[in-house]
Amino acid sequence: MEVVNLWKFEVEQLLAEMEDQTTFAPGSFFVVGCSTSEIAGKRIGTGGALEVAEALFGPLKAFAKKNGLFLAFQGCEHINRALTIERQAAEKFGLESVSVIPVVHAGGSMSAYAFEQLDDAVVVEAVRANAGIDIGQTLIGMHLKQVAVPLRTSIKQIGDAVVTVATTRPKLIGGERAVYTQPVED
Repeated sequence: MEVVNLWKFEVEQLLAEMEDQTTFAPGSFFVVGCSTSEIAGKRIGTGGALEVAEALFGPLKAFAKKNGLFLAFQGCEHINRALTIERQAAEKFGLESVSVIPVVHAGGSMSAYAFEQLDDAVVVEAVRANAGIDIGQTLIGMHLKQVAVPLRTSIKQIGDAVVTVATTRPKLIGGERAVYTQPVED
């Protein structure tokens, strides 16, 4: 199996394991941070690869469609980790687009590829996603809702990139007598 196909398979497996562990709210954001450099064994931001982004985009897009999610592809620090999304999502959430186009060396390969593939793509500064995937320690936490809950999967790396996945839950407020809408797990 060609290495890029292996990485694609690993992303598919990872997303399937996420589906087994959580329920996704249709119409919400799913943030994707992805360093194609880290996947290929290079330091983040030094070896972007559109062919890796292309291989991973398909499974991510299929996962989003199946679960009714809006994908938000986080760019790199050179564009302040702004996100590539579809205009329809920006309008739904009242998000203002910014004037930048992600490219391989200023935005990252995954975000640049997504910009070309998504329907009517725009870039926004921030989203509040219900869940996400971080491939290569891209630090997606700034785009997750406040109470992030890590999920454990069998896929710990894709290529050489460390993988972290998370969902979120509403804040638990109140005290010992409070009643919550969903069970609390530690």
